[in-house]
Amino acid sequence: MTNHDEPANGRLALYALPALPLAAIALPFYIVVPTFYADNFGISLAAIGALLLAIRMIDAVTDPIFGWLSDRVRSRFGRRRFFFAISTPLTALSAFMLFWPPADAGIVYLGLWGVALSIGATWSLLPYTAWGAELATGYQARVRLSGWRESATLVGSLLAITLPFLGGLDSATGFHGLAWLAVFIAIALPLAAAISVTTVPEPTDLSTRRLSLKEGAMHLRRNGPFLRLASAFLLNSFANAVPASLFIYFVGQRLGAPELQGPLLFTYFLCAIAGVPLSVAIARRLGKHRAWCLAMLAACAIFSVAGFLGEGDVIPFAVVCVTTGLLLGFDLTLPPAIQADVIDNDTFASGEQRSGLYFAAWSFITKFSVALSAGVVFPLLGLAGFIGDQAATQTPTALSTLGALYAFLPILPKLAAIAIMWNFSLDEAAHTQLRKSMRASADKP
Repeated sequence: MTNHDEPANGRLALYALPALPLAAIALPFYIVVPTFYADNFGISLAAIGALLLAIRMIDAVTDPIFGWLSDRVRSRFGRRRFFFAISTPLTALSAFMLFWPPADAGIVYLGLWGVALSIGATWSLLPYTAWGAELATGYQARVRLSGWRESATLVGSLLAITLPFLGGLDSATGFHGLAWLAVFIAIALPLAAAISVTTVPEPTDLSTRRLSLKEGAMHLRRNGPFLRLASAFLLNSFANAVPASLFIYFVGQRLGAPELQGPLLFTYFLCAIAGVPLSVAIARRLGKHRAWCLAMLAACAIFSVAGFLGEGDVIPFAVVCVTTGLLLGFDLTLPPAIQADVIDNDTFASGEQRSGLYFAAWSFITKFSVALSAGVVFPLLGLAGFIGDQAATQTPTALSTLGALYAFLPILPKLAAIAIMWNFSLDEAAHTQLRKSMRASADKP
């Protein structure tokens, strides 16, 4: 068996490179695009929320298909690198079209290219994340790999925040801020993918058999650590998606500081970059699941402060952004590293290494939680009389509802996620023993 316990940092950096342009797609899709299309094309927030939820329902079909194909497609480049490489043209084109819409774009245009981008991003991300799970196999090595990838993701997120606001979002004509981002992705994604695919090797396929769909479903249902992790991840992802969906409105309307939307969001993600090495260090001492739980607990305590802030409270909110930004580094780095471990549990039990299918389930949970947050909070805002126009005057009830949804709604799902993960069974000792058993099984004639 090839030893991937401790890949060199140079190799991890090259693997992480495509995460940068891929991240520049995800964040604007859910944070900037809804308000941009609502403000410039007259589409209601309720319609946009319903559309995003419908797109996620389409993912219920495309995610498992692409996950299964990622595990089964073979070429001279292997299964992960080849499948990832051929996805990038669709992903780059869809992002370009969605982020640089024509002057007459409406709900149909948003739906068409939103679906295309969702399919393309799924096609790119599933083999890419499965590639990473198999590239590093040690318990702590996976935290390092996840740290490299998520650091690149956060740099891409910073670009996704900076370029639109520098270019301006107040008009959909000309070379606006989202158009800047469209051009960047169209160039950077294919280039980064080509570099990574040609310099980072294909991981060893540990499969000893091929499962039928029925057998595969049976083993997935029996993978207790995965079901536990998936439940906690869904709850925490929903909790994180709620304030992410409302950030622009909270800063612009609740705090009355629309000119600080970009700087505050930039500060948040800049601090998350610093949180990545912090999460790696604490996970080394406490284990992945305990480090993640403590970060979620701290986020609940700190983030609740935002619910008591009002117009002009920019400095306290900046402190909230700095501290919760550091904790975001834990949310981004540690769950995917734990996910790679629970895939090992399935590989040993089933005999087939199905990282693609497992990350398909992971991807669907991520997308569903984000869309669910939009499908919940935007209609509630509408019922409270909130107007989806940053220049509009809001009622006190609308602003109170905005504050409550932004700060207090995420706390309960985060607490539930902590309860699920606190005594997680697959810790470092258990995973080390699992990898020894996998090696012994693979070495048998």
